[in-house]
Amino acid sequence: MQVLVVDDDATSAMMLEGVLSNLGYSVVVATDGQDAWEKLRECDCRIVVSDWEMPHMDGLELCRRIRSRDTGSYVYVILLTSRSGSENLVEGLRAGADDFVTKPFDAAELRVRMYVGERIVSMESRDVVIFTLAKLAESRDPDTGSHLERVREYVRTLGEQLSSHEKYREEIDPDFIRMMYLTSPLHDIGKVGIPDDVLLKPGRLTKDEFECMKAHTVIGGKTLDAALRAHPNAAYLRVARDIAWTHHERWDGTGYPCGLAGEEIPLCGRIMAVADVYDALTTKRVYKEAMPHSEAREIVVSGSGSQFDPTVIDAFLECEDDFIRIRESLQDAPEPVDEAQSPDTQTPAAIAAD
Repeated sequence: MQVLVVDDDATSAMMLEGVLSNLGYSVVVATDGQDAWEKLRECDCRIVVSDWEMPHMDGLELCRRIRSRDTGSYVYVILLTSRSGSENLVEGLRAGADDFVTKPFDAAELRVRMYVGERIVSMESRDVVIFTLAKLAESRDPDTGSHLERVREYVRTLGEQLSSHEKYREEIDPDFIRMMYLTSPLHDIGKVGIPDDVLLKPGRLTKDEFECMKAHTVIGGKTLDAALRAHPNAAYLRVARDIAWTHHERWDGTGYPCGLAGEEIPLCGRIMAVADVYDALTTKRVYKEAMPHSEAREIVVSGSGSQFDPTVIDAFLECEDDFIRIRESLQDAPEPVDEAQSPDTQTPAAIAAD
């Protein structure tokens, strides 16, 4: 990872460069804020370690300029300062600094603060990569529109609502909700392994074709499980695997691929099931029109205790206004109707089972 060191004192800059190079970073050095601003346009530095007091442009102004530019990638800024007092801390944070190191700096303290910055930057990169992979898998099916964007909003809404229920108060915390939001777009990643003649078929699937389609849960689950075994401490991969593998399981045990029942199904899979079916029902496909919320609501609620966890359905009813708002704000652009396709080739029940 490239790091930009900004200091008008040559000796201090050289010491910083030496410490950071020994930690394995690729270091770019700037002599003041203006020089740093120019270098940021030329190189991909995701962490900046800058002196506060410098000629031409000080560290605060550099922070403000970094925060004002729109590059799509977050730059983590550590200010080096001999100033103390809460008023200086507040001033630095308002300018956009992420962290502070006191001058003269301690190498061990700087190392720890750099690792914090690297984790923050890496988390952003992870989120981008996950959603990009999900969109890549989804691109094989041109009929899905903004499905991933809507579904992750639905699961977050359900998670937040369930967290207020006594039953799930301990299990659902902000980290769980964040991981659900992050990984839910991967729920159908296994469809990359489904043949085009099945995945892209515009009408009702035959029995054999439906069996083939069902394999996407196993393909996705096994793929993410392999990633989890390689990185066992990555909790988000466990959630991603469970969602991909179990979002078509049913509360009564008649779902697929494993026939899990009740609370044998991971909670994230039970939440995903409701979000996925609601979105399938309320969006237009080549073989059907979008259902209004009222009809989709009736179908979803009728599945309580059979297809869906009753507690998740209770949460759905408690936050259905949020579902309506999300659906309306993330509607797909209208597409021309293909007159060769009948809107009645699949029934609502079949859509919910897909």
